[in-house]
Amino acid sequence: MKEYSITVVPTNNPNILKFEANHLLVKRKNYEYKNIDEAQNSPLAQQLFYLPFIKTVYVSGNFIGLERYDIVQWEDVKDEVAQQLVEYLNAGEPIVVEEDTDKPIAVTVYAEVTPNPATMKFVASKKIVGSMYEFKNIDEAREAPLAMALFQFPFVKQVFIDDNYVSVTKYEVAEWEDITLELRELIRNFIADGKEIVNGNAKTASTGEEPAKVQAKPQENLDDTSLEIIDILEEYVKPAVASDGGNILFKSYEAESKTVNVILQGACSGCPSSTFTLKNGIETMLKNMMGDRVNEVVALNG
Repeated sequence: MKEYSITVVPTNNPNILKFEANHLLVKRKNYEYKNIDEAQNSPLAQQLFYLPFIKTVYVSGNFIGLERYDIVQWEDVKDEVAQQLVEYLNAGEPIVVEEDTDKPIAVTVYAEVTPNPATMKFVASKKIVGSMYEFKNIDEAREAPLAMALFQFPFVKQVFIDDNYVSVTKYEVAEWEDITLELRELIRNFIADGKEIVNGNAKTASTGEEPAKVQAKPQENLDDTSLEIIDILEEYVKPAVASDGGNILFKSYEAESKTVNVILQGACSGCPSSTFTLKNGIETMLKNMMGDRVNEVVALNG
């Protein structure tokens, strides 16, 4: 059974908060409910409307968006709402009763080159996972049906899955022009058939833990410099590497040598040119933003 965790994410509208889950909540479309009558196909939305300050409920992909009335401020109630959502989801209660579940899901997938010539990014027109996953072999992919299917091809070396895309790294034995169409069709059909991409026991790429445990992982043991580095990586570096089908993780900060160690994943991993470019780019950024607290960045392949 899946275990859910919730992350509260602010939006541009101060009246609306997103409550992001670590698993997909709905597969077929987005839902908006203005009142409890409109929410007849969503037991979760109906329960939320019992909170007197809930004005609108949105359910899409892996998040629930809630719009409030002005009688409360989110700061006063968001933690209580998040806890209520976690308890509801982990009780296995229905979220939305989706219709036409036997029909294929409308989805398109296109292939996109990455800075790593050994890696191709396959981008879907909808969100497919709520967390980040990396699989280096078929044994690691036991809890990920899509990755298992991809590893049936002998030329597939690694699989990285995040948000709405799958990055596939190949062995040199095959050329992309010969295999891209086949991989794209497999991924598209897998999503269209509504098959589970990863199950609740799969370990995330960001922590090596099950997704439900990620949000609970404390950062209290990290020093202020490490926390500042993490914030910079999250805000300025991760979005760029994600667009190339990869990810970057903070590993450690060595105060004595002023060395920052990071781990590269997905398309960023195993590519000498991208490793060199990323290392230099991150090193320059951290030196500019943190001064003499950073002397060097060491980039390790995940």
